Amino acid sequence: MTQPIKKEGKFNYIETGKTGSETILLLHGLMGGLSNFGDVITHFSKNYNVVMPTLPIYEMPMLSVSLDGLLTFLEEFVDYKGFERVHLIGNSLGGHIALLYVLKNPNRVASMTLTGSSGLYESAMGNTFPKRGDYEFIKRKTQDTFYSPESASQELIDEIFNTVNDRGKALRIVMMSKSAIRHNLGDELHQIKAPTLLIWGKNDIVTPPEVGERFHELIDTSKLVWIDECGHAPMMEHPQKFNEILEEFLNEVTSETVA
Repeated sequence: MTQPIKKEGKFNYIETGKTGSETILLLHGLMGGLSNFGDVITHFSKNYNVVMPTLPIYEMPMLSVSLDGLLTFLEEFVDYKGFERVHLIGNSLGGHIALLYVLKNPNRVASMTLTGSSGLYESAMGNTFPKRGDYEFIKRKTQDTFYSPESASQELIDEIFNTVNDRGKALRIVMMSKSAIRHNLGDELHQIKAPTLLIWGKNDIVTPPEVGERFHELIDTSKLVWIDECGHAPMMEHPQKFNEILEEFLNEVTSETVA
């Protein structure tokens, strides 16, 4: 991924800029960042305008640290960019924000893809994380995100360790996690009518398989696809398979729209 980060006002984002194409809007998780979707950006930039904002989790004023605050940020970003409709793709907390967005702005979403999303399972963010100062603990928690511990690079572990050892960032993580627990969407998911793809790791221990199955039950327009030997971040652990599944889904959605 070599796309430069654009800085415009309060927005920092990547945009591939495929003129005249439909827009894919990517949303990273609580401990995630732009690099999490690197392979997705590279693959889909050939045919789509792929956009990914940095969610201001660590910059938000303390009183605004909540999923509602991130939803407002996303709405402002979509309006700022002038996107009429987007294909939303969210991992973990990013999926939770995508759900809130489509519930509030159904006409602005062409499709939605969730992978390891929170929004149903109240322990999705973990009960003991973050734990400051204990590198081995952070290393294990980061590795637990994946089926194969080797998928957690040294760079990723160091980045998360440095994040949770920043007092202000650590406090915001805890506050955002509690906000996610409060925003259980089980009673609202039946309202979603957008074509929805659920890509779930068979070995996800953060949002286990039964969470994906429950999303599938509650969202009538959803399709659930499993990836074997895969944890909480399929787009990182099995990028080629993830892209194949997503591409087939988007082709179906766009062909139906044209028809």
